[in-house]
Amino acid sequence: MHKVAVSSWATSTFTKGSKMSLFELACEPSVQLIRESGVSAKEIDAVLFSSCATDQYSSAIISEMLGIYPRISYRVDNLCNSGTNAVASAFAIIASGLCNTVLVVGAEKADSPGNKLVWDVSRGSFMFPVHWAAIFAKAHMRKYGTTEEQMAMVSVKNHKNAAKNDHALFRKEVTLQEVMNSKKIASPIKLLDCSASCEGASAILLVSEEKARSLDNPVFIKGIGQQTTSASFAKATPDLTTIEAARRAAHTAFEMSHTKLSQIDVAELHDAFTILEILGYEDLGFAKKGEGGKFVDQEQIVINPRGGIIGCGHPVGATGVAQVAEIASQLAGKAGKRQVKNCKTGLVHNLAAAGSSASVIVMGV
Repeated sequence: MHKVAVSSWATSTFTKGSKMSLFELACEPSVQLIRESGVSAKEIDAVLFSSCATDQYSSAIISEMLGIYPRISYRVDNLCNSGTNAVASAFAIIASGLCNTVLVVGAEKADSPGNKLVWDVSRGSFMFPVHWAAIFAKAHMRKYGTTEEQMAMVSVKNHKNAAKNDHALFRKEVTLQEVMNSKKIASPIKLLDCSASCEGASAILLVSEEKARSLDNPVFIKGIGQQTTSASFAKATPDLTTIEAARRAAHTAFEMSHTKLSQIDVAELHDAFTILEILGYEDLGFAKKGEGGKFVDQEQIVINPRGGIIGCGHPVGATGVAQVAEIASQLAGKAGKRQVKNCKTGLVHNLAAAGSSASVIVMGV
């Protein structure tokens, strides 16, 4: 199996909305990436487009707009972890020897159909993600004594990090009191415990090892783990205090990468709601079961340096790609104001649909 590297990346500024079309959004970071990477459009063998939008033949349309004539081109749709699924597909295409260079683009408009789970009858009338976040939060609070203040501190931390990210939707720090006093959406989840749907795009270029060696600062994908436990909330996890899919995906990623948890220097954790970051600490093994709430203030590892989903916003199909772009940027030493010192190994944790599916990616220099 051939090794695969992320050679370059670009992310647009996430916004509440614009007059740009989905395809124009997708092209914005892609054009920047092609210009800055030194790789010409003619060298790109495949284009994978991550989005929950239903526009047909969208990857081919984006390819034509960018002047690319790919051998392989298709759209990947898997709700919130569409982006990491697209990265996994690109990895497989290169590792198999089918292609040497793959462009992965994620883009979403603010009114994405991926924002509401109308197909899942097990959720009854509670079709919005905040409803299942509230269920997870209540279960964890009852079983382990996790507090609303501990969840709120996740929001405080991630907004603070987002203030250093020029592409984030929210660039203003918030206080613990502001989070605690924000409007209650579905008890105990408050407005500032939630990420915001928005629009934006991110693009990364994956290349074969041979091609990567001729480029500056390639970051290699060392391990990928993915797991789908169900589509419906009813079968997502047997224990409402854990995301079973994430736990299994993490095990696979660490095993494939031959990496120990203690080697991770920086991580992008899926924090669409504050409780999900706390569950992520435990599911990945950073914190012991039930101690995720106490882990928020730790200084062993930098988590969500770009501001996470809460700080950056959540353009569904672009989120996973933006997470991978952030870790690549950190490991290459190109993250600017938010650069983590001396980081060599990073991790991406990406969920979808109440954690019924998950992706974990381990990356290293």
